[in-house]
Amino acid sequence: MTEHSPEAGETPERLRSLPSRLLALTAAQADRLVSAGLAAEDARKWHYAALVSLDESGPASQADLSRRTGIYRSDLVSVINELADQGHVERTPDPTDRRRNVITLTARGRKHLERLDEVLAEAQEELMGPLTVAERALLSSLLERLLDR
Repeated sequence: MTEHSPEAGETPERLRSLPSRLLALTAAQADRLVSAGLAAEDARKWHYAALVSLDESGPASQADLSRRTGIYRSDLVSVINELADQGHVERTPDPTDRRRNVITLTARGRKHLERLDEVLAEAQEELMGPLTVAERALLSSLLERLLDR
């Protein structure tokens, strides 16, 4: 079932001004923009999260990478497999515990991440385009406050 997008004048006032609805609609729009941009680069949001974590915090066990990114371990295995198949990460045995693997970002993965950063910056610009720089900063800080409570 697809949802009809009513014109602004057709939407009842109580719905138009409901913050939870506005947040949900904006989140859905953001998700579409980000997902489409990443898909054009043969990537998904979880790929990006794993690559960013490895870039910022260095090599990690699968368990550590799961904790860092919030990706369930069972889902992370397929993410790592996909990234390894594309040459973006390497999976090697942990020298201190051969039962574990260490995941490392490759040079190719770092270059891919740089491209994904550009794609996400474009998506953010499209999403936030109507806002001034100051409004963007204010919106981001307000959203962080809502999430941190």
